[in-house]
Amino acid sequence: MHRTLPLPPGRLSGPEELRNNGVVKNVGEASEAPAGAPQEELGTGERSTRNRVARSILDHGPSTVADLAARLGLTQAAVRRHLDALVADDVVEPREKRVYGARTRGRPAKVFALTDCGRDAFDQSYDKLAAEALRWISQSAGGGELGDAAVAAFARARLAAQAEGYREALENVPPQARTEALARALSADGYAATARSAPVGEQLCQHHCPVAHVAEQFPQLCEAETEFFSRLLGTHVQRLATIAHGDGVCTTFIPRKDTETTQDQTTTASTAGRNPA
Repeated sequence: MHRTLPLPPGRLSGPEELRNNGVVKNVGEASEAPAGAPQEELGTGERSTRNRVARSILDHGPSTVADLAARLGLTQAAVRRHLDALVADDVVEPREKRVYGARTRGRPAKVFALTDCGRDAFDQSYDKLAAEALRWISQSAGGGELGDAAVAAFARARLAAQAEGYREALENVPPQARTEALARALSADGYAATARSAPVGEQLCQHHCPVAHVAEQFPQLCEAETEFFSRLLGTHVQRLATIAHGDGVCTTFIPRKDTETTQDQTTTASTAGRNPA
């Protein structure tokens, strides 16, 4: 459960919407466009000009205002306005242009480069890389049951490394409020979690899962998370649904302590006098 960057859930594979900037209306830019400017700029429809600026930097690397204006058929004043907004959103950042050889007189040209947040707004291959890594772990362990056990061990180790922060979130929290406290901690890590009452307990609902695509192939990730919740809350829990398996929400049932005790006593009474299986 890694901490995610403050970006919208959707990733961009092309020049679609970036960071909820919406469609940039180019009213007023038509008069600013240089002669011969492509008409696409005057009617981008759902593709905002701001996204096109970011995409151009992604495709061509750090760029000056003049570079971007020439590529996109905009005036430099229009480009600067969009860059100011992208800088404010932490999508791009200004840098001094690297000079190779003798430096000329005057101030170095300023270029604009994508930040880590800006790159993350476009498609990445993290899911593919993670799936390939887990597949390699499984195959290296011998495949089959041994491979499954190796992936499960990795999943548990991954959560154990993050356990301290979650334990602190639940520290000194009364039992009746622990599920809600866990939901808040999960939400801070990008899981959009909520807690709600159920007839004989509570349900922990995670409306987003950053590893859902990988968990489709490796259910050990979900199983390790369920075990992790059980240890954190100090009670048996039951996973009812997962996004990875096509459900709309990852739902975990947490029984009330008194209910769990009654169930344990009933089980003991019903098996009294019989030999264990």
